[in-house]
Amino acid sequence: MHVFTVPFDNNQAERDLRMMKLKQKISVGFRSVEGANMFCRIRGYLSTLRKQGIPVLDASMSLFMGNSVFPPFKTE
Repeated sequence: MHVFTVPFDNNQAERDLRMMKLKQKISVGFRSVEGANMFCRIRGYLSTLRKQGIPVLDASMSLFMGNSVFPPFKTE
């Protein structure tokens, strides 16, 4: 209650799944399991970058130039 950096709700997991459900609704599903796995892997990578505060556009450009950007591991 005293740490205001923590979100008020715990809906981040639901927000992460919303795009996949929208894609299923628009496209009536994925054409293959492999396509669904690739979609989830890309969305997960982008979501992790956003949560770690790494600029998505810069990381995407680096990725296509052959330099993967990995979020730093936080140890507590």
